[in-house]
Amino acid sequence: MYAVIQTGGKQYRVQPGDTVEVELLDGEQDQEITLPDVLLVADGENIQVGKPKVAGAKVTAQVVDPDRKADKVIAFKFRRRKRYHRKRGIRAHHTVLKIKEILLK
Repeated sequence: MYAVIQTGGKQYRVQPGDTVEVELLDGEQDQEITLPDVLLVADGENIQVGKPKVAGAKVTAQVVDPDRKADKVIAFKFRRRKRYHRKRGIRAHHTVLKIKEILLK
């Protein structure tokens, strides 16, 4: 059984036991959270596609790491012969989740 969930403006294909790194969510270490934005649920031959969400479906997950910093992304602007350059770097904050179960009503 697997599902496609949406969180932080991105979509993730998850199944029980998976570990997923998503955009920063509110939650403490080892806290269980519910992800209600389920777009698709597949169980063998049965596939339910939402319009836009599957009614009554939700995914429960446990917070493994509440605030992990991602790799640094560097933005560099440069104009040749104009003596112009700007360098900026950012490390986004992510939350690591371990998927517990996919629930359907």
